[in-house]
Amino acid sequence: MRVVVALGGNALLQPGEPLTAENQRANARVACRGLAPVALEHELVISHGNGPQVGLLSLQASAYDEASTYPFDVLGAQTQGMIGYWLLQALQNALPGRQVASIINQTLVLAHDPAFANPTKFVGEVYTRAEAERLAAARGWTVHQDGGEDSWRRVVGSPTPQRVIETRLIRLLLSSGAVVVCAGGGGVPVIRNEKGKLAGVEAVVDKDLTAAVLAEALEADVLLILTDVPHVERGYGTPSATPILRVTPSALRRETFAAGSMGPKVDAVCRFVELTGDMAAIGRLEDAQAIIAGDAGTIVTPGGDYGGPDDLATYG
Repeated sequence: MRVVVALGGNALLQPGEPLTAENQRANARVACRGLAPVALEHELVISHGNGPQVGLLSLQASAYDEASTYPFDVLGAQTQGMIGYWLLQALQNALPGRQVASIINQTLVLAHDPAFANPTKFVGEVYTRAEAERLAAARGWTVHQDGGEDSWRRVVGSPTPQRVIETRLIRLLLSSGAVVVCAGGGGVPVIRNEKGKLAGVEAVVDKDLTAAVLAEALEADVLLILTDVPHVERGYGTPSATPILRVTPSALRRETFAAGSMGPKVDAVCRFVELTGDMAAIGRLEDAQAIIAGDAGTIVTPGGDYGGPDDLATYG
């Protein structure tokens, strides 16, 4: 089967851990040991988040002067290279003799996407209101309150991903037998300008939605959104919370989920199943094999049932 995996932030950083290179390298090794058995049985594409990393790079650059403040498309490319290197090396060590490719990808978004006019994605450091307003005036930022009165952060647009530009290259690498690490952080956001040329934009693309778009374009059999929870819960965080184990896209869309956490993951798996008729799931990284076997996670299929990989021929 062809499996596309989107790794959550916990794949590189556990809650409360300092954002050091060594911590992230160690977590990458753990993640890749968990995915190696999947790669032995299936074609595997791995994407990943980059939220903490891109925020750190932004702070490091802006700590010097205006000339060293890089736009978010450049920071996204930097994090793809850095995280891709850690995952590449960890996969090579976990899969001796297997070819592994880590590539930097651009994700096409529409220049007229309404998200640019209504930026909502928080990025970077927390500031007082006065400091946030000063920086907004000096750098052309948009800032919003994020919590208390003196908790303000920069926001950027999060446009809908349309296509990973290098999809054909990824397909070629898969056909050669390689494991592919790509589309990190949702990919570098780009538009086509008035001359039809690609150009980077100040935005952050949701990595789970990009993974769904990529999985559809690659004709993947399975999309796995792997995070730090065993399954999606109805009434999450309440005494009456109950796990959702098997579900259809329409039933899952009738539930309510937080826009900044589970919401995009649910949207991604529902989109993939609705458009392809294949299987998608949300669950823990360490349960990847068990999810494919039908023994763990929240599994989304057209009919809301799943008995294991043999069912995929029926769905597809």
